[in-house]
Amino acid sequence: MHKNKSTEIKRSAKAEDILSQINSQTKLGDLRKIAKDIKKDHELAMELWSTGEFLPRLLATLIMDKKLLSQDVLNKLDKDMQTHPFDERNNLMDWIMANQLTKAKKTIALMESWENSPSALQRRAFWYYQGRLRWTGKTPPDNTADLLSALEANITQEEPEVQWAMNFTAGWIGVYDEKNRARCMKLGEKTGLYKDETVSKGCTPNYLPEFITIEVNKRINN
Repeated sequence: MHKNKSTEIKRSAKAEDILSQINSQTKLGDLRKIAKDIKKDHELAMELWSTGEFLPRLLATLIMDKKLLSQDVLNKLDKDMQTHPFDERNNLMDWIMANQLTKAKKTIALMESWENSPSALQRRAFWYYQGRLRWTGKTPPDNTADLLSALEANITQEEPEVQWAMNFTAGWIGVYDEKNRARCMKLGEKTGLYKDETVSKGCTPNYLPEFITIEVNKRINN
């Protein structure tokens, strides 16, 4: 693990024990098993977070106490995440969103206020959450018309990490909302986003006309 100022902090025996179980061979499933044993321990989460390392920070997102995640705390975590490479940063925010922010009305309300946040990671969480609501088959809030207007106005100017989440939301609106399907496909054609992306075998492309067509057909054929 690389040295930084935070490594000078005296850590608890519990934190040292957990850190000794994490190395470059550790898989995401291993982190989930460790978290299952710990359950919730916000103090330990903050100790793991203070390492500045990716895997301990991912584990921290699983054992945080959502009640303690105020806007100020999340802004601090957001600032810390900026030290990570692009993919790690997005992963950390996505895990905080999925494992903490979606679990309580207070944190959901915070996420819902982030559409125009100065933070790209917070804007990503806003859009990813809207997409996930639709993807998981939950009844979406009555904001689809507003989301589509915002998508059409802003998607091409957004940061790449936010753009992906916006595209994800447009995709799932197109799959589940028949009356807006053509509009979502047209958005993809107009922007050309992800049109030339190479997709691994068995994965659905992100290009909206293809994504929506494939996902709709899966549901018709099931």
